[in-house]
Amino acid sequence: MEALRITNIVKTYNKGKVLAVDDISFSVEKGEMFGLIGPDGAGKTSIFRILTTLLLPDKGSAMVAGHDVVKDYKTIRGIVGYMPGRFSLYQDLTVEENLTFFATLFNASIEKNYYLIKDIYDQLKPFKDRRAGKLSGGMKQKLALCCALIHKPEVLFLDEPTTGVDVMSRKEFWEMLKRLQKEGITVLVSTSYMDEANLCDRIGLIQGGKLLSVDTPANIVKQYPGPLYAVKAGSPYKLLKDLNAYPDMADSYSSGEYVHFLFKDHDADSPGELMAYLKAEGHENIEIKETEPTVEDCFIRLLK
Repeated sequence: MEALRITNIVKTYNKGKVLAVDDISFSVEKGEMFGLIGPDGAGKTSIFRILTTLLLPDKGSAMVAGHDVVKDYKTIRGIVGYMPGRFSLYQDLTVEENLTFFATLFNASIEKNYYLIKDIYDQLKPFKDRRAGKLSGGMKQKLALCCALIHKPEVLFLDEPTTGVDVMSRKEFWEMLKRLQKEGITVLVSTSYMDEANLCDRIGLIQGGKLLSVDTPANIVKQYPGPLYAVKAGSPYKLLKDLNAYPDMADSYSSGEYVHFLFKDHDADSPGELMAYLKAEGHENIEIKETEPTVEDCFIRLLK
């Protein structure tokens, strides 16, 4: 059963001069954890705002829990939870006052749905009388998630929820999302962190308003065309330059301390020939090893 579906959605800004969402279609199943993965400016937030009835699409249609985002916007606003990328709670209200306000807004109560937020709110309890604006980044995210959940939404929208949050808080946040998914809540999350893609059931890779691929992370990685190699040498800048000039180069780009390299032809002796080429170019301390492609490698490949 589908939790949401968007069909041929187009959204422009500045009187049609800026194309933010370019004819995008995809669906999300009920109870699924779906990730929109892409850099800033890819169109993720525009899609979220359309699905939460905060923006009207220029073209196309979108349904959330069987309701049309244009005709049934009042109904949708009562059954979804939305956590925008920028902290948007009342900074002058305390933690407890914010939570009480949002529960009242949806004719819910903290007591009725406390089981949904208990694991999160227990960490906030010591700060319940602190103003929201004085919380740390991780605590702000937890409070925002509590406020988005207090009415037990059918679909939860989280727009880049872990941006600017430390590694441990990111890990805790995703553990919380997995627990919410077990409660039957559909979760749609956007992120620019490629490592978070593997935590979703399915993902959509998006760039420049276009959807490049929609599948499970494992299936997207399986589609990578051939063995990927990690190459390292004494002079990283010269290495990248020479690898880009190599005749049998299909793809070459920096990845941490290595350069990831893909051959056009996958002959058995390709790494040996590359080693000889790099030595002839004057490189020293050369290391060439096969490496498993990641979602990030696939994303870079799709961009090209």
